[in-house]
Formats: sequence, C-alpha cells, structure tokens
Amino acid sequence: MSRPLVRDARLESSLDLPVDPPRAGESKQAWVYRQIRERILRGVLPSGGRLPSTRDLAARWHVARSTVEAAYDQLRGEGYTAGTVGSGTYVAAVIPDNFFRRGLPGDGGGASAPRAAATAARAAAVAGGPAAAPAGSADPSAPSPRREASFMARSADASLFPMETWRKGLMASAQRVTPAQLAHEDPLGWHPLREQIARYLGAARGIACDAGQVVVLTGIRDGLDLSARLLLTPQDKVLVEDPGYLNAEPLFSQYTRRIVPIAIDEHGFSVARARRQRGARLAHVTPAHQSPTGVTMPVSRRLELLDWAAQAGCWILDDDYDSEFSYDGAPLAALKSLDGGDRVIHFGSFNKTLFNALRIGYAVVPRSLAPAFSRALYVTGRSCSVIEQMTLAAFLEDGGFARHVRKARSVYAARRDRVMAMLREAVGPAPLRVSGEQTGFHLVWWPPSGFDVAALLARARDWGVGIQPVADFCRRVSWPDGVVIGYSARQDADLDRLEALLREVTRR
Repeated sequence: MSRPLVRDARLESSLDLPVDPPRAGESKQAWVYRQIRERILRGVLPSGGRLPSTRDLAARWHVARSTVEAAYDQLRGEGYTAGTVGSGTYVAAVIPDNFFRRGLPGDGGGASAPRAAATAARAAAVAGGPAAAPAGSADPSAPSPRREASFMARSADASLFPMETWRKGLMASAQRVTPAQLAHEDPLGWHPLREQIARYLGAARGIACDAGQVVVLTGIRDGLDLSARLLLTPQDKVLVEDPGYLNAEPLFSQYTRRIVPIAIDEHGFSVARARRQRGARLAHVTPAHQSPTGVTMPVSRRLELLDWAAQAGCWILDDDYDSEFSYDGAPLAALKSLDGGDRVIHFGSFNKTLFNALRIGYAVVPRSLAPAFSRALYVTGRSCSVIEQMTLAAFLEDGGFARHVRKARSVYAARRDRVMAMLREAVGPAPLRVSGEQTGFHLVWWPPSGFDVAALLARARDWGVGIQPVADFCRRVSWPDGVVIGYSARQDADLDRLEALLREVTRR
C-alpha cells in the first residue's frame, strides 16, 4: 500500500545542496530535471517534500523560469511530483526502500554475481549452439499475422530529413573507409557509432552506459528477435501488453508458444497481473509511450516493475520506439536509467527518428549479455553497412542528428495540434478525450458515447485515410471504441482529408 502524501514545506531546503555541472550536450531543462529527479531517487527529497516555486529555483540555479517550469512539467508527467501552479509542487513518487539500498545505476548496485554468471553462460550456450528451434512448425494454411495498415503515419516524415547533408556524409565515409575496415566487421557494430549512441543516451535518455553495452541492430524488431533467440526456450513464458505492439506475438511465437497477454491499466503494463504468472522469462513493455494508448508509465510503477523483474528473474525488453519526440518538455528518462538490477534491455531505432529505410537501430544490453549478442549477430549474419554506420556516427557527433530532431519535433507538434483542433470541433460541446498526445507519432481519440465509430472507420477506408481502431491491438481484453490517429508523417493534403472526413461523419 502506498504511503500517504505528507506535505512539508521545510523540505524545500534540500534543493540548496550543490548541483552537478551539465553533461555534454545536456540542455538546461534536462539538467534541472536531472538534479531534482536524482534527489528524489536518492531520498534527499522524500515523498511529500515540497519543491521551491519555479521563480525561486530559477533564481537559485541561475536559469530562466520557463526552463524550471518545463522541468517541473516533465517531472509531473512522469509521476515524480504532483500539484499545480499556485498550489505548490510536491514529491509524489514513493520510492521502495530496497531501491535506496541498491542505489541508482552506476552506484555499485546490480544483479548478484552468481545469477549474472549463470545468465551469461546460458545465453552463450544458446548463441554458440544451433539456433533455438521454433516451438512447432509453421502451418502454411494458417492466416498470416495481422499487420498494421500501410498508411498509418506512425513513422518519421522522410521529407524533413536533410538528404543533401546525408549524401555528402555518405561520400565522405566512402572516401575515408579503408580496406581493413571493410574486411573486418565487429558483430556489435562500428565502435565509433556505439560510442556516439552511448553519449547520446547518457545526455538525452539518462542511461549510463558505454560502447561495450551498445549493440547496433537493423531495428527494434531485430533486437526483440535476437533477445528471444538468446534467452528463450520453448518452455519459457513471455508477457506482452494487451492491447500492445502487433508484431510482438509473431516474433516471440517463433521460440515459444507460451505468450501471455497482460491487460494494461491507466499506468501501462500491470505488474500486479504479471505477478500472477509463474515462470516468466521475458516481458515486452513500452513504458515511455505505451503502444497503442500512449500512456506514460509513472516512476512508482517503473520501480515496481524492476523490483518484480529482479524477484522473478525476468528480463524486461524496453521498446523505446518514439519517445525522442516529446512536445511538452524534454524526452523522458528511459526505464533503463533506473535499472540498478541490470534486468532491462533497452531498444531504440534511428529508423523512427530519421527515415524508415535507414535500418539502423540499437540495444543497450547488460554487460554480461554482450558477448552472447555478439556471437548471435555473427552467427546470423545480421549487420548494417559500415559506410552508413560511419555516416550516422558523424551525423551524431557534429550535431546534425540533434538539429534534425528539433526541426522534426516542431513540425510534428504543429501537426498534432491541428489534429487536436479537428477533434475538438468534431466532439462539439462534449469533452475531448485523448491519450498519448504528449509525445510520439500518434494519439488515441476516445469518441463520446453514442458516436458511430464503425461508420467513421468505414468512411476512412473509402477516403483512403489511415486510422485504426484500438480493438485491432487487443488480444484478450475488450476495450471501448478508441481510434488510433497517426500524424507525424501526414502532409497538409492528408490532414485536409482527415479534417473533411471528420466533418462529414460528425455533421449534425
């Protein structure tokens, strides 16, 4: 049971402690956010502690008040704090005592040596031997897995990408690559790129890692497949979100048939329901922007998830597919940033941030698993072009990636705002109910009672407008009619069609 929130203004003095200098590439907002977040996680600011006003803290730390306000908004969105402007901001997160004993990642905490050694040995054995046999042969008469509709606009808009800069980078990489570099391929990926990814994740996502833990992949699906190949046997159980990512079940079903959908709640993946499952080996989660509802998992739930994973000996596959695009503040810190027990494998993808055809993603793996991932990548022959990896490394190093993300974030936010305006017009005087609009490539609209969702979907097919019911993402649960609307890759003409469609269907 959660402890009651006890508010004590005397705890404001905790923020008078010395602050760490900003990290390389860290924005002022991210710096303020990190200082407060780490004080909460270390117990310096306990549950119920009142934070200074934004004006006072801005003066103390010599930053703009708007910077502090944005950091406070981000902390509130992640569940670290509660309260509103004018009534005070208080620490809301309840941090388990065992988290204090274990400490933040990098403080010396972690999984026990025997367990880590046993896991590494098991993974190495799986990687070194024959490929894990799929659980049962494929049935050619079985229906093919459900696929997301081709036009859902839940991806990057390639037209925003600085293609001329990329072409020049590719030419420069091709000119400087040596025959030895072309002949020798590190299965984990081009080392300078892995260094740049580690540096980026430390500044933008709060993940303390180095190049030795970074694995270059062709995308997140590649990482999920490799993880299942290494860590699963046909007797193992995999937990997936319900509703959840459509490709998770087809990927994992190659290695086990024991795939258990876990109904999500208002905070995302339900740890209480996961605890009822014995023998869970993997759990696939989307904590930053739940797929498809867009719910952000608060910090108390994240710590509960990590605590359960350590107790159950379960690996958490953190699918961080679109959280770089946060419209109301800096991107959220990743689940991996809290992972003192080293149970999380974090996945991200440049296919999502740059353009789909790039086919370069990454994973941050526990150090004990890196050799097994390296061998599995070598055995399967999965790799990305070294010239493209070199180009991406330079793009990250010279700031091109950060500039592109800032530009794309602004465009996507404007498209999100236009879709929100359309929906407000569509519901009229009724309250507008949406989820997931704070970040990512899509949001979910929950139409008011009595709205004919079936008619909307039918007309959308006629109009060629790609929207999708939440029901398509459900496995066992039955949810109210919600509609997934992607907006990131929608051009003006696409948005015009969507607007006309909504007006036709909602015409009174």
